Amino acid sequence: MLLFSLMVFAFAKPFVYDTSSTQHKKGRDLVLALDASGSMGQSGFDAKDTFKSKFDANIALASHFIKERFDDNMGVVIFGTFAYTASPLTYDLDALAYLLQMTNVGIAGESTAIGDAIMQSLRTLSFGDAKKQAIILLTDGYHNAGNTSPKDAVSAAKKRGIKIYTIGIGKKSDYDVALLETIAKETGGKSYHATTSEDLNTIYETINTLEPSPIRSENYLNQKLLILFPLGIVFFMLAFWTLWQEKRQEGREV
Repeated sequence: MLLFSLMVFAFAKPFVYDTSSTQHKKGRDLVLALDASGSMGQSGFDAKDTFKSKFDANIALASHFIKERFDDNMGVVIFGTFAYTASPLTYDLDALAYLLQMTNVGIAGESTAIGDAIMQSLRTLSFGDAKKQAIILLTDGYHNAGNTSPKDAVSAAKKRGIKIYTIGIGKKSDYDVALLETIAKETGGKSYHATTSEDLNTIYETINTLEPSPIRSENYLNQKLLILFPLGIVFFMLAFWTLWQEKRQEGREV
């Protein structure tokens, strides 16, 4: 009965799914470096809500951008007088978008450390292993703080082959247009200017096209058949039973 049951179980083709290989992320490593200096608290940037600050308008658009990245590994760097990593690289983009809502103007100081922002973004990207890595740097001011010059930071980005897309928001007279254009040109990225919230939304859509995120496909699970296990036990038991019968027969003849 045991042999028969094992044979029936084997021919039923039992299997298990190998879930360890169901998630293979194929996106790129992408860091948003967002200016949170005091000037980002100015209102009037969003025509539909004139009381909304530039920072709040950007956070809303950046959150939408993040959710559209699918399989990218993304992180966020916030900078002002200094720069810090608000979130390391993560595939949990919903949580990342939610985290952005927790940031405020002035959280990193009132000044603008563009060089430090780039260097901190590079440190954040150093923990990723994607072949393609990029930084999106958004600011509305001039570099006037920090320990690293933008020139040195750009040089470090070039050595690692990391593109930097720069976005200047507000009036062109409010931020260093030449610097942002140089940063983008030197690293193989592009520089953009946004006067309004609608402009910024268009820019994010453009970057989304230039740095496309892989389309998320359905998950395919590796199926492992277990037929060999019960069959192995059956053959072992049959061999043991045959030898036992032979010895038993020999004992009777003696």
